[in-house]
Amino acid sequence: MAANSYDVVVIGAGPGGYVAAIRASQLGMKVAIVEREHMGGICLNWGCIPTKAMLRSSEVFHLMHRAGEFGLSATGIDYDLDAVVKRSRAVAKQLNAGVGHLMKKNKVKVVMGEATLPAKGEVSVKTGKGTEELTARNVILATGARAREMPGLEADGKRVWTYKAALMPPHMPKKLLVIGSGAIGIEFASFYNTLGAETTVVEVMDRILPVEDAEISAFARKAFEKQGMKILQKAVVKQLDRAKDKVTAHIEAGGRAEKHVFDTVISAVGIVGNTEGMGLEALGVKIDRTHVVTDAYCRTGCEGLYAIGDIAGAPWLAHKASHEGVMVAELIAGKNAAHPVKPESIAGCTYCHPQVASVGYSEARAKELGYDVKIGRFPFIGNGKAIALGEAEGMVKTVFDAKTGELLGAHMIGAEVTELIQGYVVGRQLETTEEDLMHTVFPHPTLSEMMHESVLDAYDRVIHI
Repeated sequence: MAANSYDVVVIGAGPGGYVAAIRASQLGMKVAIVEREHMGGICLNWGCIPTKAMLRSSEVFHLMHRAGEFGLSATGIDYDLDAVVKRSRAVAKQLNAGVGHLMKKNKVKVVMGEATLPAKGEVSVKTGKGTEELTARNVILATGARAREMPGLEADGKRVWTYKAALMPPHMPKKLLVIGSGAIGIEFASFYNTLGAETTVVEVMDRILPVEDAEISAFARKAFEKQGMKILQKAVVKQLDRAKDKVTAHIEAGGRAEKHVFDTVISAVGIVGNTEGMGLEALGVKIDRTHVVTDAYCRTGCEGLYAIGDIAGAPWLAHKASHEGVMVAELIAGKNAAHPVKPESIAGCTYCHPQVASVGYSEARAKELGYDVKIGRFPFIGNGKAIALGEAEGMVKTVFDAKTGELLGAHMIGAEVTELIQGYVVGRQLETTEEDLMHTVFPHPTLSEMMHESVLDAYDRVIHI
């Protein structure tokens, strides 16, 4: 094989692309990966990882204020925003270097630059030194997505931010408006509210965290309002009037338009796929609302060209991208066991305070699909470990098919639920029934016992409430 000829060329080194490259190399293929900016992509450098580092700082800050509850004393509690950001950037940098190391270890050729696809099986990369031409039997598109910009609400990095400015803030907001209450918006609202910003969240849908089960959304709203957040649902930000040190937002809710003044605005109104400028349309690739149209196996319809992760549509989650990357690598290698990734089997996690996590169908969605359902619930206040941790706020909800006992969905809010959800994810993957879950012995004292009790509750066998 010629020096610049590869079995697989991956475009984009985020959690989808770099994982696809590693798996393809493990399967004996010659692999190159093209990245225009950062190894690890948005997730590692500007998304999942640095936000979690910042949220951990705000969580510790929150706990320091509660020291008295635990028989401890802490005085002069304060924070240094620059130091919080510095730690977050250091965490991202460490992992960025780790991805580079993994590429070397797996003999994946890294080409830093911007890729185009001039013809089928050809990848042209504009690098700092000129243009590098690669040929590939297979190309995997993993170019990800960026923040959606709404007309009139565009970010300027000074007073109106997207996630990048929110991760490296030019100032600490005193009065903050967050537009959008999905995972990104709510996580930033939670972080800045905990550090003392007077925070308002505006959501166009009829509830915050609109992809979650309605009961979880309602619980979250109460928890956030108790923490001092102002939540406006079924509301739209029509316009932002910018001044040197303030932004006046025109907010329409309930048929009335009002002006509210903030010193900072974070826009988190969705994402747009990075599909432009690569020559995809000329190759016959279909693009629908900025996302590449694929089949269940991430095939684009153009032979040898695949699309994975955010560019291929919802759910826009790093772990979905990684699994699609592995699946496509195995498909290319001719593995018969390559299974499509099912969206309803992918857990969603939001790292606000309290945390939110879910997998499968909500109660409403299960009923829409025609299931006769059994619902179980268990509150954190009934769990010994939760009370001992001082985290008695939360609930676990399970949705079962009344006919078969299949676990259709699980929904949680409370401490560490982003770790707990995996128990139900594994259960769904193994096609677990209510009987299997009831017969499973959960260790005591743990938060996981609530998962057991929620199942028992669905079948009128709950013990501790």
